[in-house]
Amino acid sequence: MSHPTEKIRNIAIAGHGQTGKTTLFEHLLFAGGVIQRAETLDSGKTTSDYSPEEIERKISIHAAMGHIEKNGTKINFFDTPGSSDFTGAVILSFRAAEFALLMVDGKSGVQIETVKLWRNLDTSGKPRGIFITKLDNDQADFNRTLADIKEKFKVEPVVITMPIGKGGGFKGVVDVLHEKAYISQGDAPEKEDAIPAEFKDAVAAAREKLIEAAAEGDDSLMEKYIENGSLTIDEMKIGLVKALAENKYVPAFAGAPINNTGIIPLIDFIVDAAPNPRTAKDATINAEGSETPVAIDPDKPMSALVIRTNYDQFSGKLSWLKIITGKLSADSETINVSESKKERIGKLYTCQGKKLEEVRELCAGDIGIITKAASLKTNDTLAAADGPVFAPLRLPEPVHRVAVNAIAKKDEDKLGEFLVRAAEEDKTFRFQYNGETKEAVISGMGELQINIILDKIKTNQKIEVETRIPRIAYRETITKKAAAEYTHKKQSGGHGQYGKVLLEIAPLARGEGYQFINAIFGGSIPKNYIPGVEKGIAEGMIHGSMASYPVVDVEVKVVDGKHHEVDSNELSFRIAARGAFRESMKKANPTLLEPIMKLTIFIEEKYLGDVMSDLSGKRGKIVGQDSTGGIAEVRAEVPMAELLRYSIDLRSITSGTGSFNVDFSHYSPISGRIADDVIKARAEFKVQEADE
Repeated sequence: MSHPTEKIRNIAIAGHGQTGKTTLFEHLLFAGGVIQRAETLDSGKTTSDYSPEEIERKISIHAAMGHIEKNGTKINFFDTPGSSDFTGAVILSFRAAEFALLMVDGKSGVQIETVKLWRNLDTSGKPRGIFITKLDNDQADFNRTLADIKEKFKVEPVVITMPIGKGGGFKGVVDVLHEKAYISQGDAPEKEDAIPAEFKDAVAAAREKLIEAAAEGDDSLMEKYIENGSLTIDEMKIGLVKALAENKYVPAFAGAPINNTGIIPLIDFIVDAAPNPRTAKDATINAEGSETPVAIDPDKPMSALVIRTNYDQFSGKLSWLKIITGKLSADSETINVSESKKERIGKLYTCQGKKLEEVRELCAGDIGIITKAASLKTNDTLAAADGPVFAPLRLPEPVHRVAVNAIAKKDEDKLGEFLVRAAEEDKTFRFQYNGETKEAVISGMGELQINIILDKIKTNQKIEVETRIPRIAYRETITKKAAAEYTHKKQSGGHGQYGKVLLEIAPLARGEGYQFINAIFGGSIPKNYIPGVEKGIAEGMIHGSMASYPVVDVEVKVVDGKHHEVDSNELSFRIAARGAFRESMKKANPTLLEPIMKLTIFIEEKYLGDVMSDLSGKRGKIVGQDSTGGIAEVRAEVPMAELLRYSIDLRSITSGTGSFNVDFSHYSPISGRIADDVIKARAEFKVQEADE
């Protein structure tokens, strides 16, 4: 049976690597009666880490989903990866969920990936909570971690569950909302008990703050709280739901999932107070790229967004859907609005990890899977013919690039086929052929992500692959005005070819590209030949005069020329214009341009000096720096040529804890030895290209 929108909760479990996300996910399913025992990562049998790559490396690589039911409420949980290499899986989970639960290690406190995830949630204003975990560790401290969260995120977490004891003396948690204690029983579900007397004062203080948070959610509740000084538990639940849906407070939970501790009160809070899909909105996008909020509403015609695509060896292509409006039924027909194609929905599924469970219907707010939908891909919209198109997932740009080819030429097409499939499964992974550098280039969020994809292809498809640092797409431009003329004259019996063109060129501001000006007066070049002149200039700009790189940021003015009544034609002026452009460029003091990237680095403050020194050696320019609670954010502009292995360099400098984002900024001139090396390498490439 399907669950109504009000009885659905979608929760994304996220956080820094090794904070216990998969362990929590496993024990939630155990507490919900879905699995008979909670497996460990070492067993290789967890519900969410089921791919061979995840089992081998003992890390989450993909977003996995499972669900439990309590008091008629269905709770969909996403277990997400902790490594920045797989951030795309986290972002799709955030898009599908109405509430994010960030895991924080009670010993280590807030770590870099958690800071980045928090900022991502800030951009959408999505409600979030904190689960402070591993409190059975002797060095863990719940209150110290709360203080760390307050310092780094500038929020005052509202305690929902607090620990009983610490380290080796950790026994369980107190549920502040329901005023109950839950004591650990090891491998068995935690046992409900009375609150120990020594914790009653702390619980009373925490409950007072919880009541204040609830009162913030509703004006009438605030009036009652001011008048009476308290609220009933039912009133608290009403206020907590409203306040959390508006991201007015951050609930904090305590536990040690490995010992089944803190699980049941977390589930109870999710049922009672976590936002249901009706409290949230998605967004449609128009042809101009502007977005319009749209409510998640079961009473409107069906529409859904494809949030993920993956391939299963038994079920084939799987398309994951978030139902935005209406209901989706099995054995129905709808339209892939993004492709304007009809799509037949056969069977409809939910899942517990890799296990598919067939359902007949899914209501707005729920998440399901359809199989073998040929036209569907991630970010597509399913709806009626005139339905909306939903905004795509906002994914970061790849930061690590390598050129790739199959060692055996016969495997090239097959390699390309599987790289295309990998890019379809993970939208942060890209594969394209660069015609300018004559290379197949793959790019992703890090070396680990790329290596896993290539290893999978090698293992499953028996394709041997080699990689190398990709070539840089440099540009050429000019630095002063110049003029030149060129005459094309060819006589070969019958009609010949004749065209003479005089051009003036001038530099433009960086990023302006190309401007063409026709300054011909008096008909020295007839109007019908001007398109040929433009084509010739465009051809001349494809290969500059220094190293045969494309030319940019140039104004070209055709000022004079000469034609022949019989022998002139468009081709003649095209050849003449191309020659005139090349001659004028040689006189205009040409220079090479290299791509400059905007680099944003997230590191622990103790590595700041080493990172800044490394950036200086990479010709980087620091443009900004912030630091909060021991985490530094450094913003710099750095040549792309210096960043081709930066994911490896930064990992080495920061012992694997640093991460970064990178986007294209602009092109900037280079000269001297650097330019000489680029010109030499380009000449060698041209010789190699000619030999091939």
